[in-house]
Amino acid sequence: MVVQLDEDLWFPNPRRGDSDGLFAIGGDLSVDRLLLAYSYGIFPWFSFRDSKEPLWFCPMKRFVIFPSEIHISHSMRTLMRKQQYRMSLGEDFAGVINGCAENRMQLEGAWLGNDMIEAYTEMHRQGFAQSVEVWEGDKLVGGLYGVTLGRCFFGESMFSRVPSASKLALIYLAQFMQQRGGTLIDCQFETPHLRTMGGRYISYDEYLELLKKE
Repeated sequence: MVVQLDEDLWFPNPRRGDSDGLFAIGGDLSVDRLLLAYSYGIFPWFSFRDSKEPLWFCPMKRFVIFPSEIHISHSMRTLMRKQQYRMSLGEDFAGVINGCAENRMQLEGAWLGNDMIEAYTEMHRQGFAQSVEVWEGDKLVGGLYGVTLGRCFFGESMFSRVPSASKLALIYLAQFMQQRGGTLIDCQFETPHLRTMGGRYISYDEYLELLKKE
């Protein structure tokens, strides 16, 4: 069942949603609403050309990567040893989120429109969203961004302008989190790319327990 939201700051029980995780529509993309959403594993995802209101998802099977389980293939280890690229954290959030948007803008169902970009840019300004950048010299060639709450990172999007740049960004993020006690990278949806890097499913109940750990 999909519930229509109003201007009040609330969400219905996501366990009553559709099989794909959709359970609410409407509301806004304010920082307060987004923080409430992510604290329960809820995220907005909608085609900005087809919908004027946010669609809110909360799958009951969660596809995640535990930082300690990140898989680094032989080819990626070889690439990392070459030190051709430099990784950074939070040096160019605008460049990363716009790179992600440009990478998908022509695709049917593109979801990273101006409203979403503005919302997550404000999240970053307030310290709740972060980016990982991959540089070749002074050129941004890939990266990822997402929301950070507690010891968890909620991945939103990634992009590459050279082969394997987004993989480098994800490995850097996982290693950074592992060194600092990070517990979980939420991938939102399964992709073959993420599965090869250690992604796996856990239940929503286990997921919530991890989110609430201090």
